[in-house]
Parts: sequence; C-alpha cells; structure tokens
Amino acid sequence: MPRKVDGLFDEIATFPALIAAARRAVRGKRRKPGAATFMANLETEVLRLERELRDGTWRPGRYVEIELFDPKHRLVSAAPFRDRVVHHALCAVIEPVFERGFIFDSYANRTGKGTHRAVRRYERFRDRHAHVLRGDIFRYFPAIDHEILKSTIRRRVACGPTLAVIDAIVDGSNPQEPVNLHFPGDDLFAPHERRRGLPIGNLTSQFFGNVYLDGLDHFVKEVLRAPGYVRYVDDFALFHDDADVLAEWRERIARWLEGRRLRLHPRKTVIMATAEPAPFLGYVLHPGFRRLPEDNVRRFRNRLRGMRDSLRAGTAAPGDVERRVRSWIAHAEHANTWRLRHAIFRDGPCAPKREPGRSRPPSACCAAAPGTTNRGTSVPPTATGTTPTTATTTTASVLPARTTAGAFALMGAKGAQMCVQERP
Repeated sequence: MPRKVDGLFDEIATFPALIAAARRAVRGKRRKPGAATFMANLETEVLRLERELRDGTWRPGRYVEIELFDPKHRLVSAAPFRDRVVHHALCAVIEPVFERGFIFDSYANRTGKGTHRAVRRYERFRDRHAHVLRGDIFRYFPAIDHEILKSTIRRRVACGPTLAVIDAIVDGSNPQEPVNLHFPGDDLFAPHERRRGLPIGNLTSQFFGNVYLDGLDHFVKEVLRAPGYVRYVDDFALFHDDADVLAEWRERIARWLEGRRLRLHPRKTVIMATAEPAPFLGYVLHPGFRRLPEDNVRRFRNRLRGMRDSLRAGTAAPGDVERRVRSWIAHAEHANTWRLRHAIFRDGPCAPKREPGRSRPPSACCAAAPGTTNRGTSVPPTATGTTPTTATTTTASVLPARTTAGAFALMGAKGAQMCVQERP
C-alpha cells in the first residue's frame, strides 16, 4: 500500500502559490479577455481566490464548450481563467506525490517526456522486436469513472481540504459525450447512474488521466512483464517477438480495464508486425524514417490559408500566427519533411536550413499546386546512413501569387504587412 501524504493544502491555498499559478496559467493567453481581466486585478483576484479556498466556498465556474470536427469529433471545454489558476496551483503540489510512482515509459503531460521522446522510445522497441500490440481505449476521457478516480487519488492523498478541492473539480465536470457501456455486475441503469467523464482541455484532466491508467502501466510491466511498453495518455504499445503472446496479453488487458470501467477500442487495437508502417502520435513510422500523414499536411495548409485571411482582415495578431506556425514546424521537423517544408516555406528567415551536400529543391517542387503529390522524393539520410524514398505531399504557398516574400512572410509584424500587401 503506497504511503499517503497529508498537509498539502497549505502549499496550495497561499498567496505566493496562487500568484505563481496565475503566471503559469497566463502564458500564451494574455490577450484572452478572462486572463487579461484577472491579471489586471491580480492581487485582488488572488486574495479572493485564497479566501474562497480556505473557507471551502470555492466552486468551479461554467465551461465554455467548443466542438471540433477535424480530425475527429471532440468536445473541448475551456474553464474560466480563475479556475485554471486553481488547477495549476493544485497540480504543482500533488503531481510530485504521484510522479514518484509513475513508470519511466509513461510519456504524457510529464516534465522531460512528451510525444517526441515517446516516438523515439517506440522506434527503439520496434527495432528490437518482431510484433507490436497497438492499443487504444474507447472514448477514454468521457469514460473515466468519477468514483474510481477519487478512490485512486485517495490511495496517495490524505489531506482533507486538498481532497475537497479535487472532488469539486471532478464533480464540476461538464457532461461529456455519452458512453453507454455495461460491465459485469451492472444492472440496466448502472451506466446512467454512475457519473463519468472529464473535460478535455483542463490541466487537471490531463493529470487525472495519467493517474487513472497508472495501474495499467504497473500491470503491464510487473505482471505481464512486457519487454517493451510505451504509453501516451490512452494510446499504448506492447512489443514482443511472438504474436500469440500479444494476443493473450490483449485479453488480459481487456479484463483489467473492465475493473476501471473501460474498453479497448475495437478498431484501433491491433496486433501487427513491426516491419509494417504504423501511425503513432502524429507520425507514420517506417523502419528507418518517419513521415507526416497526408491529412496533417492538408489541415495545416487550410489553417495557413485561414491565418493569411485573418491577418489580412486584421482579426489576428502576428505573434499568435507566428506561434501557431512555429508549433507545426517544430512537429514536422521530427519527421523526414525537408522537401515538404521547403515546398510550403520557400523563402523567409525560418525556412529549413540547407543541409550539407544538398542542393535547393527543384522549383517544380516548390511551385506545386495545392494538393499535388510528388511521388518518390528523396528525404534526408537516416541514422543508418541510407537515403529512403517516400511519398510526400507538397503544397504551394497559400499567399497571393504576387507576394514575393514566400509563405513564411507570415512571421512577425513586418512579415504580416508583407503577407497581406497587394503589390503591383
């Protein structure tokens, strides 16, 4: 039985802790109305928040719900900014309590981890084993059971006021998409009587999602003794040389998940040879190289067009556009996308640097029409020294044809003016 920790509340509901939490919560959101109002009256708002927490009168506010349909339908919930301050203050204190028990190969929402390290770890296990069990949990966040989550947290936290704040956050979750699953021992009304679902978008939801599946990590590593295992939120992979062993593990994992009132996704949970290309965390992983899925490139091209229109209409700030573009580039740089990035960003200060011994991509590639696919384009040498050939989707700049600065003229205030300027 893990040791319980008490006396955490005095590290959460204090003026310095809430000030620090507010400064973390406002990063990248200073232009949002709720964040700007809170920060304009920072000391007053923090004192009021501290008083509510200590009196036990703090309750979460109403969520703003946003429906997303690309790449799939999701309900994203945005909490009021003052609630996000509480989330940051809470997670800063309770995360270290649980972090000690997390396994090394859990990569979601942890300092020093992340998607790129998870992909590298996946590739390392893939190169050592013949088969992989790719697992995904059906509607994970909407299916998280509140009572099971609270009991899991109480195994490590004994501080009453801290648990009261956690319960208020969990109980204050807005309704998520319905997940009507029956499990052994349920009656007809059990799925409707039990409260489930955490809002996607909360910092606390990300952390609670890790806590909820921590038991699965230990089950796989300590009971099944899998030689290779990687998990990122509800997306996980087990490796072994024998496909029959993986099939047995799949059944045992499914039975374990029933105790958490979860189900494996029937379509996304598959056993495959590691030599086959596999989608994982936003990349398509081939032996020796990576590429971006074509729908990822299509979505970014559409977003880039929308950002150009927003800049032209004056409804978007150049700094916000820059952050969004750089975020995609940072993701794309971890795949073999040198030619692709040159095709999208032909010129500009942040165009991909020319690699030693490589000439500029041919102008035909850079001038490809939207949606054109150049088959068999060469990608940079891999770690093994080979130069694989892969199909890469390339797109033309979405800027006006007479704009000579290239797509990356979106960057910066001067670049934004160049982007929207119609030249003779």
